[in-house]
Amino acid sequence: MQLCSVKHKTLLLPVAFLFLVFSTHFVFAETMTNDWYILQMGNFNMSSGKPTGPDYSVSFTAGQISPGLYIGANYKVRSGFQYIYTLVPFYFSISQTSIDFGTLTPANPVTRTNTLTVNNQSAGGYTVTSNENHQLLVPATGALIPDTTCDDGLCTSSNATAWTSSLTYGFGYRCDDLSDTDCVTDFTDSSFYKPFSASPSATVVMSGATGVGKESQVTYKVNISATQPAGAYSNIITYIAMPTF
Repeated sequence: MQLCSVKHKTLLLPVAFLFLVFSTHFVFAETMTNDWYILQMGNFNMSSGKPTGPDYSVSFTAGQISPGLYIGANYKVRSGFQYIYTLVPFYFSISQTSIDFGTLTPANPVTRTNTLTVNNQSAGGYTVTSNENHQLLVPATGALIPDTTCDDGLCTSSNATAWTSSLTYGFGYRCDDLSDTDCVTDFTDSSFYKPFSASPSATVVMSGATGVGKESQVTYKVNISATQPAGAYSNIITYIAMPTF
């Protein structure tokens, strides 16, 4: 059957990520009150930071009540914004940024994985979102491997459903917790997948609170039919990691 041999192809899925770091040198705020609370944040109307020069490096907080390092027999207190950077810096990494599915054959699903890792200290937690620049594509011909709609035809970028049939074709992903429980909750079963959001929209992949070494595994899955045109298909998945405040 020459038809099947012609339909073999190699897919390369480069994975890109955008790593955002936020630093604030001057922040301003006023005392905020209502019938239930008073927030006195006088230090916000001053300054803090880490100025440096050829012969010095200084960290400081101006305006906060009693900033400084306090040490006792059973405690250590770091008071002031200048100590935040010494704790756990916000950090995001991807274990592998190029995913190669190799040569595909019809009705033979292939999966690959990589790991997303977040170190986060912001009080409001963090989120990691993702999207794809387009469906898996052969640029020279415009041939596409469509995004999966799963076995029931109902999964979307915001709703995962079961994808187990070898006769269900397309490209999709799932997220599994390796530490903590930061993957989005719609992957309630190990068979659940969904497609990536189309750029410029984005969908949350994982989110959580303060922590170190928070890891999630993303599994990418692709399956083709016997009528899929041959070619080298590719797309780019973008991950954006953001601390929240």
